[in-house]
Amino acid sequence: MRSIWNGAISFGLVSIPIKVVNATESHTISFRQIHTEDGGRIRYRKVCELEDREVTQAEIGKGYEDADGTIIPITDEDLSHLPLPTAKTIEIVAFVPADRIDPLQMESAYYLAAGGAPAAKPYTLLREALKRSQKVAIAKFALRGRERLGMLRVVEDAIAMHGLLWPDEVRAPEGVAPDTHVTVNDKELDLADALMDTLGEIELDELHDAYREALEEVVAAKAAGEAPPESPEPAKSGKVLDLMAALEKSVRAAKESRGEEPEEEAEVRRMPRSKTSRAAPKQTSGKKSTATKKTAAKKTASAKKSTSKTAQGAKRTTAKSTAKSTAKSTAKSTAKKTTAKKATVRKRSA
Repeated sequence: MRSIWNGAISFGLVSIPIKVVNATESHTISFRQIHTEDGGRIRYRKVCELEDREVTQAEIGKGYEDADGTIIPITDEDLSHLPLPTAKTIEIVAFVPADRIDPLQMESAYYLAAGGAPAAKPYTLLREALKRSQKVAIAKFALRGRERLGMLRVVEDAIAMHGLLWPDEVRAPEGVAPDTHVTVNDKELDLADALMDTLGEIELDELHDAYREALEEVVAAKAAGEAPPESPEPAKSGKVLDLMAALEKSVRAAKESRGEEPEEEAEVRRMPRSKTSRAAPKQTSGKKSTATKKTAAKKTASAKKSTSKTAQGAKRTTAKSTAKSTAKSTAKSTAKKTTAKKATVRKRSA
């Protein structure tokens, strides 16, 4: 890899010669501007305003425009004499935990390669010290005309450096969050957690730029004189009126995409409210017990009826016998009284 900056890492009194190389590369497909009528290239020419002619790259230098419009030429030699220790040195100023660095500050990434055999020992020393401390180094360095902030960390067996924005270059998130007050309940959080668990983790190496691949297909079709492939119609997405329903649907869709069968426990359904009380559900096993109870009740009722009839019959029989005996005794007493009266009348007549 071609180096873009040569210098040294200043680690206390230890100096480590290094070369800076780009750690990333862009695979973006670039386009040229053309004249739509005839396909001719549109080019930007560098023209000197004073001489009104096009100049070459070798004739172009740097200049600072003052407030009154005056241009002050700045040469590479002027920049090499900047009164900064970081002009050719990556100066480590502190070691901090990695979570102290706000990801919003991160810019481009670079690899720091050891500059020759003498740099191997101090380079390895710094790398192993970073590994054991589980910290990152904060450093200052000058690159492309300005002093920058950097973060050094270990990537496999190499030291990588991330360019960082200065803290005052990161905007505060004012006016970004919703203005309205929103309350999220526990059920919604549970479903969101279930969706996160279902999506799970992924190997970043498996991700790829689908847009670039589709763009390459379009370019290849046009180059072959064929019609470009038609894009699939996007799925129609209606308005999300029920957040719970949307979360449940997302969980099911994520499980189906992974070939899993959605579990009923993962679904939380909101039952509609009813003004009237609902009847208890009928059970098949309950029918038999109910029929048995009804049969037993009928038998009991029949037994009660027969017992009642028997009792009534007994009462009637007892009443009849009582009436008969009472009538007999009454007739006897009446006959005795009549006989006695007749005898008394006969005596008085004599």
